[in-house]
Amino acid sequence: MSEDLKKIKVFSSAVGRRKSSIVVARLIPGTGKVVVNGQPAEKYFNFNPAALAKLAGPFAIAAVTKYDVVVTARGGGNVGQLDAVVLAISRCLVKIKEDHRSPLRQQGMLTRDSRIRQRRQVGTGGKSRRRKQSPKR
Repeated sequence: MSEDLKKIKVFSSAVGRRKSSIVVARLIPGTGKVVVNGQPAEKYFNFNPAALAKLAGPFAIAAVTKYDVVVTARGGGNVGQLDAVVLAISRCLVKIKEDHRSPLRQQGMLTRDSRIRQRRQVGTGGKSRRRKQSPKR
């Protein structure tokens, strides 16, 4: 797959992040297919209808079907990677045509969700918000 990608002209590429997931998306000429880490997006996200609907969002809003997306995803879990893929695809579409920015912004697809896991706090017994139990006597 990587050799094939080097031969194909890449229209746009962008990075998306969410929690600890980092995604690089590349738009290439095609018919609207999404490939994540060498697998079709349907298989990679376990045929989850909600995930697939969210993944199709940027293309539906921008009314674009002439690009395929090749995605490399690292870190995190399914939810974080899915949100990072949506952000990366949205950024790619904006790079291609600036007119896509307004509708994608209105749907919140260009906003990076900055919430990350809270670090472990000292004196909490191994958790970030838990307090140690007070002695009874």
